[in-house]
Amino acid sequence: MTRVPASSSLKKSPRPRPRERHVSGKTAADRSAYARAGVDVAAGDRAVELMRASVASTMRPEILGGLGGFGSAFTIPVGYREPVIVSSTDGVGTKTAIAAAMGKLDTIGIDLVAMCADDVACTGAEPVAFLDYIAIGKLDPERVASLVAGIAEGCRQAGCALTGGETAEHPGLMEPDEFDLAGFAMGVGERSRLLDGQAAQAGDAIVGLASSGLHANGYSLVRRIIADHGLRLDAPFEDRTLGDELLTPTRIYALDLLSIRASLAAEGFEVRGIAHITGGGMPGNAPRALPTHLAAVVDPTTWPMPPVMRMLGAIAGIGDVELRATFNGGLGMTIVVPAEAAARTVELSVARGVPAWVVGRVVESASIGGKRYLEEGSAS
Repeated sequence: MTRVPASSSLKKSPRPRPRERHVSGKTAADRSAYARAGVDVAAGDRAVELMRASVASTMRPEILGGLGGFGSAFTIPVGYREPVIVSSTDGVGTKTAIAAAMGKLDTIGIDLVAMCADDVACTGAEPVAFLDYIAIGKLDPERVASLVAGIAEGCRQAGCALTGGETAEHPGLMEPDEFDLAGFAMGVGERSRLLDGQAAQAGDAIVGLASSGLHANGYSLVRRIIADHGLRLDAPFEDRTLGDELLTPTRIYALDLLSIRASLAAEGFEVRGIAHITGGGMPGNAPRALPTHLAAVVDPTTWPMPPVMRMLGAIAGIGDVELRATFNGGLGMTIVVPAEAAARTVELSVARGVPAWVVGRVVESASIGGKRYLEEGSAS
C-alpha cells in the first residue's frame, strides 16, 4: 500500500495532506478471486485509514505531492550551496521475532528508522525522508497500523518525514502472523561538510554516546540464548519483564549529532568522524570513522555495559570482549573530535539527555602492530 504523505514548500501550495499508502492488491474493482487466494483487499483499505494520522504527523515542509501518486518527492531544504543526497537502507532483523512473541508491535518501527537514519547522520547529513516496506503473511489492519505508528514515531525522533511505504501480503509464502520490515532513509548534506572517514588525526579523542540497550543487533544470538537456557520473555528483569527489556527501542541520535556538531562548530571545533555502533560492535564500527592508517584505542572501563548484556553474557558464558564485538557494548555512537573538544562534546551530549564519555583516542595503526582497534584497561 503506497502511503506518501504530502506537503509542499512552494509559496502557494496547499497544506500537507497524507497520501495513500499502497497495499498490494488494493483497488476499487471486484477482487473476489484475489481474496480467495488469501489477499484481504478490504483489510488493506482499513489499514490505510488506521495509519493515516501517524503518517501525517511526520510531515516536513519540503515534501511535495498529492493523493495517490506512485512516488514521493521532496525539495532540498533551503540554505545548502552544494547539496548532496545521502541514502541508507536496512532492516530490523530478528528482533521482529521478539516483538511478534510479545504481541507488541508499536516500537519495532523505531528500530527500523534508527538503523537507517542514524547511518545517514554519520555522514553529517540531515535525514529528510523515510520509506518503509512491510511484508506480512496475513494483513491485519490493527497490526500494520501499529507497526507504522512505530515507524512514524521513529521519523519524528529523527526529524524526517515518512514519505512513502508498501505493505505486501504474502499468503502461502509467510505464515499469517509473520512479518518483516525494511526501510530506506534519504538525507541532505553540504558537500564540503560531509564526513567521509578521512578527517581524523592521531591524537584525536573518541567520545562514546550511550546506547539505550541492545538496539537491534545480535538478536539471533539473543534468541539462541533464550532457547538454549529456557528463558521466559515474561520473566522479571529489573523493573519490567525480560521481553520488554529486549524490545527497548534503539536510541535515535540524528538530531543529537546535528546539534552537537553545530554547537562545536560555533565554538571553533570540528567533528572529524562519527561511527554508528551496530552489527560487529565497537571493533567492527569504531574504525570506520578513521582513515586506514589510523586506529581506535579504547578503554572499556570508561563506560558501563548495560545490565541486559551482562546478564546474557553470564548465562551463556560470553566474556565482555566478545559481547562488545557482537552487541554495541553500551555505546550506540562514537564521535571523533580534537582532544581539546572532548570534554565539551560530552557536555553537549549530556545536555541533550544522552549520557556520554571520553572512551578512547586515535593513534597511528603502525604503533599498535597494524591493528585498527585495540582495547586497553579491560578486565576481560
